[in-house]
Amino acid sequence: MAERCAVIAVCGHEAGYGRALEGLVDPGVSVVPSGRELFRSISAHRRRGQDAAVVPMTLGRDPELVADTARTLRSVAGGDRAATVLTEPFGTAQHLVGWLRAAAGRVPGDSALLVTAPSGDPFEDAELYRIAALVRRYGRHALVEVAFTGGDPDPAEGVRRCRLLGAEHVTLLPGGFAPPEVPGPAGRAGPVVDSAGPLVSASALRRVLAERVADALRRRHEHGDDGIAAGLTAADNHGHSHTHPPGEGHDHGHGHGHGSGHHHPHGPGHPHPHPHPSADGAGQVIRSIA
Repeated sequence: MAERCAVIAVCGHEAGYGRALEGLVDPGVSVVPSGRELFRSISAHRRRGQDAAVVPMTLGRDPELVADTARTLRSVAGGDRAATVLTEPFGTAQHLVGWLRAAAGRVPGDSALLVTAPSGDPFEDAELYRIAALVRRYGRHALVEVAFTGGDPDPAEGVRRCRLLGAEHVTLLPGGFAPPEVPGPAGRAGPVVDSAGPLVSASALRRVLAERVADALRRRHEHGDDGIAAGLTAADNHGHSHTHPPGEGHDHGHGHGHGSGHHHPHGPGHPHPHPHPSADGAGQVIRSIA
């Protein structure tokens, strides 16, 4: 399977539905949004006699992309589905924190950091605030703010807030696959604004893609697991399904293993048994991947 396996990178808003990967992946990698385009890509590869490894291109904020990709693969006809494997997502929220911390480490300590990523749903945007808080807690920069391309606050407003908090230098840290556009100067009194560059270099992106594919093929060869069942549960605890009204606690086993029947899939290098670690617990994991 490995020798004739095509790689399909499935993209959501974090990768601009594929636009952000232009020129970053190998020419043989198919870059598609989820849904019909993914279905058509699998069919096209099968007509050429190729099996397919499908990689959800999320950095950890869009578990729905993983679940939606799994649902699409589940609907593929039997023969084509048997030749298709779903890999672990490109990254997890823990990976994103580690990548952002590595980028922050290259920025002078007296600069404010503006973690900037494409806007998603309210829960994805809230997750970016949590991630930025961890970057600040385990880093050396006193001021870490958040901005969203296509959302509120946008990068220009994020820079303005940094200026109001006394920053003279603001560095945009990309939390998506494409570096955000640096806002123009807000006047002579505005801070110096620059960007830390891409979050993941082209060479690193290709390496991670190859690792995800190799791991999925190995898992299928050794255990007969195509990854689809786990992918279907990826968004189970995301958004409204994991909120509680006032007065109702977490009565489904949080912090007490998985006796409740909830399944919590984890990406490679994620040793924590629960997808919502405390800040202290997250810091321990982050140090292992930064």
